Parts: sequence; structure tokens; C-alpha cells
Amino acid sequence: MRVLLFTGKGGVGKTTLAAATAAQLASRGRKTLVVSTDPAHSLADAFGARLGAEPTEVSDVDTSLHAVQVDSRGLVDQAWHGLREQLRLALSTAGVHELDAEELTVLPGVDELLALTEVRRLVHTGLWDAVVVDCGPTAETLRLLSLPEAVSGYLQRMFRQKPLSRAPFGGPRNVAAVADSVASLAEHLSTLRELLTDSTTTTVRLVLTPERLVVAETRRTLSSLALRGITVDGLIINRLTPKPGVWRSSAAAWLRTRRAEQDKVLGELAGTGIPEPRTVEHRAAEPVGISALLGIASELYGGTDPLRGNENEQSSLLSVDDDPAGGYRLRLALPLTDDAAVELARVDDDLAVTVDGTRRLIALPNLLRRCEVTGAEADSDGLTVFLSGGRT
Repeated sequence: MRVLLFTGKGGVGKTTLAAATAAQLASRGRKTLVVSTDPAHSLADAFGARLGAEPTEVSDVDTSLHAVQVDSRGLVDQAWHGLREQLRLALSTAGVHELDAEELTVLPGVDELLALTEVRRLVHTGLWDAVVVDCGPTAETLRLLSLPEAVSGYLQRMFRQKPLSRAPFGGPRNVAAVADSVASLAEHLSTLRELLTDSTTTTVRLVLTPERLVVAETRRTLSSLALRGITVDGLIINRLTPKPGVWRSSAAAWLRTRRAEQDKVLGELAGTGIPEPRTVEHRAAEPVGISALLGIASELYGGTDPLRGNENEQSSLLSVDDDPAGGYRLRLALPLTDDAAVELARVDDDLAVTVDGTRRLIALPNLLRRCEVTGAEADSDGLTVFLSGGRT
């Protein structure tokens, strides 16, 4: 079983490439499901077919390919309402004012969380060899992929401040039911996190167009995903301007200028240590339907397996070495841009790392918990944190 998540800046063509990848996998005999979690669903448009909230055969010819558009609002109505009421009741019986309890149980990002939950459910049905996910634009996707960790922290903080107890104004049966529900949700969030960070099962493919603003966002996205322990197994450059060859006209001159600008951007991208991307040329006609999508997949993957990524050999997020000057060096493997805003802070036994506004608490290895952070250095491959003390 493999799970491929496609994302990128809005309008770069990620839906088309996700659909093309799924179509290619199915054409090679793999039972494939392509899922849209993008709130602005366009997967049905790419296939030229009607899709709903349950897997539907996309083609009468190839029954290996199914597609589904996740109905996040419907999932909220089905799954969240009951638990929210239980949480509200628990907070009220613990002495929280009714209005405050109502506000505390408005869980941030619940729509996206349940969309991810639905992906997990579909993955674990065991019906598919591959699940291809058409995610929303990059910002929404980063929020989606961070939700399991963020919501777990939210619940922990909420119930640390107002612990569940058998308060005199509430029945113990209700409190026990809420405790069970919260424990079940916490366990569920943990399994979501495991799915996302298991690089043998789940990887991300970033789609971009050869423009400086898009490339800059892609590089920041690589850092954010690495910080969360999520593996990117490839980049895809979409809508590359075709070379006009020996044509001589004003249109050909425009094409040469445009392609030269794009090649310059690609050259700058190549010097950053980012994995070499695959490329797809811009089509004159909008690719709609299985035949057009298979044409794109042929250009994208050639004769190679679409499940095979083109990532560089990736090291683990954390590694520790002795510092020749004394103490230790903690290495965080994060691809960083030259202008990345990096902040470090020590929070108890954790290191709080913030890169361009994305923050994560990283548990320090036992060896370093008694050490003091004395400095840090950043380069294009990541951060090196220097620590002293801790030796006995």
C-alpha cells in the first residue's frame, strides 16, 4: 500500500497531475483510489466524470481506477457534533461557565481534520494498492498535515487546565463517557500522525510552476514538511513552456524569452540541494479525461513506476555528534532558504524550532536534556545546535 499526497500553490495544476498519476497506476494494473480533500473540488472536472463522497469507478474501460471527493462538512455533521456536546458537558460539570465551554469546544480545523480522517479510513479498508490524494493549496495542506499534532496539544492543554472530575453537578457516567471519547480521539490522532510520518507508506509530491515566487514558497514548504517529519519524494515542474525550435516569428520570440526565464529559475533551483524535479510541458488544450491524463502521465513518468520517488537519500531529522570543542552538536536536517527566519527556544525537555512561522516542539534525546544551548548555525541543509554540559 502506498499513499501519495499532491500539493502546491493554488493554480499550479496539482489536481491534474494527481489524476494523471492515478490513471497511470490503474493502467498498470494497480487498484487505485484518487481522493480530493481540496475544498474547491476540481477532481471531477479533470476526469470529466461525476464524483461523490463514496468511491466511484471513473472509467467503464478500466475498473481499477476509482475516485472520491471528500465531503468535509458532511463529516463534521456526522462525527463531530456528538463529541463536541460531550466535551461541552464535561467542561460545564468541571466548573467552566456555559459560554466559555461552548467556545472551548469549537475545535480549530475540524473540517480538515475529518477530511484527513476519511483518507485514513479509505487507506485502511485494504481495497487499494495505491491512494493518491489531491490536497488543497500549500497553506491549507500544511495546516491539514499539522492538525493531528496540533489538536492533540489542544486537547491536552484544555483538560490540563480543566481536568475531568466527578464533579457534584454532573453524573459520573457522563464524565466517564467524555474521558473515553477524548482518549479515543487522542489515540486516533496518534494513528494519523503515524500514517503521515511513515515514509515507507506515505510521501508528498510538490507541484510547482517555474516562477520565482512559486519556487520560493516551495522551498519554504520543504522546510515545513521536514520539520514535521513528513517525507517529500519528489518535485514536479508543471506548465514548462515548449521550446519553439527553429521557428521565426514574434510568437516564437516570446516563447524563447519565456522558456529562457523558466530555465534560469530551474537553474537557481538546482543549486539549492533540492531533488531534481520531473517536468511537464504546458498543453495548448486543457487535459480532461482519461486519455489526456494518460498522455501527461507518459511524459511525467515515462516507463518508470509512478510510485517510485525521485528524492535524494534522506537522513533522519535529528542526529547527535560530539563537538570537538566540547559538548555536543545536534543536527536538524531541514532544507533552509537563505532568508529563512529561524528561531530556537528551550522549553523544558523540548527544543522549540520555528522556521518561517512554522513551529514544532522537538523532544531532546535523553543525552541532551541536562545540557544548555550555547549557539546555533544554519546552512542550506539544516541547523546545527551547540550544547554544553550533561556529561557525568
